[in-house]
Amino acid sequence: MKFHPLVTVATTVLLMVASPGLSVGETNANAASATSKTKLLSQQEAIDALIARLMKEHQLKAVLFGLQLGDEPVMMMGWGESMAGVPAAPDMQVRLGAISIAYLGSLLLQLVDEEVVALDDPVGKWLPELPKAESVTLRMLINCTSGYPDYVTYDKFTDAFYADVFRTWTPRELIDLALEQPLVFDPGENWHYAHTNFVILGLALEKATGHPMERMIQERIINRFDLEATTNPTTPAMAPPILQSYTGERGVYESATFWNPSWTLARGAVMNGTVADILTSARAIGTGTGLSDSSKAAMFQPQTAGMAIWNEQRWFGLGVVINRGWVVQNPTFHGYAGVMAYLPEQELSIAVYSTRLEGGDDDLNASVEIFEALTDRLTPAHSLAK
Repeated sequence: MKFHPLVTVATTVLLMVASPGLSVGETNANAASATSKTKLLSQQEAIDALIARLMKEHQLKAVLFGLQLGDEPVMMMGWGESMAGVPAAPDMQVRLGAISIAYLGSLLLQLVDEEVVALDDPVGKWLPELPKAESVTLRMLINCTSGYPDYVTYDKFTDAFYADVFRTWTPRELIDLALEQPLVFDPGENWHYAHTNFVILGLALEKATGHPMERMIQERIINRFDLEATTNPTTPAMAPPILQSYTGERGVYESATFWNPSWTLARGAVMNGTVADILTSARAIGTGTGLSDSSKAAMFQPQTAGMAIWNEQRWFGLGVVINRGWVVQNPTFHGYAGVMAYLPEQELSIAVYSTRLEGGDDDLNASVEIFEALTDRLTPAHSLAK
């Protein structure tokens, strides 16, 4: 028997409007922004109804949502439950997963700007033992055109992971497993998503700088972006309050909150955070905070357009997806499904995180479905709705 409690009322709402007491000049200067905020706030009831409908349709246990205009939060909302009797709230910690790929892209480009590394440096400069080490570049690692195979889709890895979901994996274990498989294609010839790229990139950047990745992430991402509630622990620990996650990947519906995420990305870049920090990150990544103009351009250039699943409107940049003007990352793992998105044209940031009920689809990122439906309502000219 499957039990599907449907909790569809928003449990937490934060609405922020222009502060009183501004001078006439400041008020006039912010008029356009205030008008946009007013329009966004007028959508609150419609957003509530939309998410309630999609929660029911996709059998979701909880949804967290944040909306920000410029650097000012407009809405923070939570629906459903983290666990029985505990309402979901937007200040809860979640695992960031692939959002950290965008951080790795920014970190790499910061080091490029400082001339510590170059995008077209071969990985063999630091890891000569790797196959095609003189042909695979740092650029190819961050935009997934290296041709290296993915360990995550390798049965030997998945069998070992599901046998012990609390195991701590080392970068070398992950790379060695991946490279038991042949390269998918020659370096630079196509696009293939492989976590292997990011693990290798982490090791290369540690050798290039002489600094551990956790220190670089702390200084160059968490501190530089002013992320107040984001951490990169070296254990599966999460600070409360926590949005609990659930999955049926092992054939039974179970909590996956504390499954060890050490396999996911570069050592030291496995991170936790909140909706507020995801919104801050979306803007920082989308505006190229801390990067030169040339590095900003490199991050978003359509080099992969025409490869694999990508086209002239949607492509994979240096750690981010560019989709009809949106700068996006969308993690799905350990029962969490998320979206971090920024629309430069309107200075609009969106964050969505969700967890599922028993019977929900483990393979579906329901947060993407919610995000795309929201774009249709909030930004029709940049709608991603199917």
